[in-house]
Amino acid sequence: MIPHKRHDAILSLIKRQGYASIEQLTQEFGVTPQTIRRDLNALADEGLVRRVHGGAGLESSTVNTAYQTRKTLNLEAKRRIAALLAGKIPDRASLFINIGTSNEVVAEALLDHQGLEVITNNLNVAAILQHKEDFNVIIAGGQVRSRDGGIIGEATIDFINQFKVDYGIIGISGIDEDGSLLEFDYQEVRVAQAIIHNSRQVYLIADHSKFHRNAVVRQGRITQIDALFTDRRPPQAICQLMASHDVALHIADDEESDTTSPAQASEA
Repeated sequence: MIPHKRHDAILSLIKRQGYASIEQLTQEFGVTPQTIRRDLNALADEGLVRRVHGGAGLESSTVNTAYQTRKTLNLEAKRRIAALLAGKIPDRASLFINIGTSNEVVAEALLDHQGLEVITNNLNVAAILQHKEDFNVIIAGGQVRSRDGGIIGEATIDFINQFKVDYGIIGISGIDEDGSLLEFDYQEVRVAQAIIHNSRQVYLIADHSKFHRNAVVRQGRITQIDALFTDRRPPQAICQLMASHDVALHIADDEESDTTSPAQASEA
């Protein structure tokens, strides 16, 4: 079995059981304990599982991984995805960019564009874009989260509701197999919902680790977006759901960028 496919299968098993031992996984996949330890360590490094003696369990569904850790997780994949997404944004477009380390990488990928108008509730995004003299960068008002520079609260929602933009670029903490978009912070979710409501096109950026990640707050459903940008093909159930609701799938990999139509998304 290809390592990343085995990782997906291990995650699915741990998600069903809540915990899996090295002995069980060795028997399940027919590989050595050393291979399983490497698999679990790799998954733990991505923040997907919690390593314990003799096996691994689920990460918390109520507390997100620390911001500084998330900045480095899957960074190369995030850069490839961000470059692919940025290629779909025309010059002189208007857009929202919300909270998240993936969205900060998107902001970096947009620096070669011209004449963008960007409304953001992410101080880090504003800092990245502020030096572009031909950009108009607008920061939402509200409460600033000290841990990551995100701006949230009722004032933020009221501010977002004043605009109607071409593109809303959002990130997510987890995507359930039933298509639920999941987050950790209720206030952050409400701002993201306002962004979705006030965008003509909604683009979701999510690296492959988000397809197996659990979080406690429902932000919405994948059927509410227009396109998903990722680095690996999502689980089949999500592909079928996207195809039935005309959600485009864009996959960036190590060698090239690949765009898949909604119909093709269900065939893999």
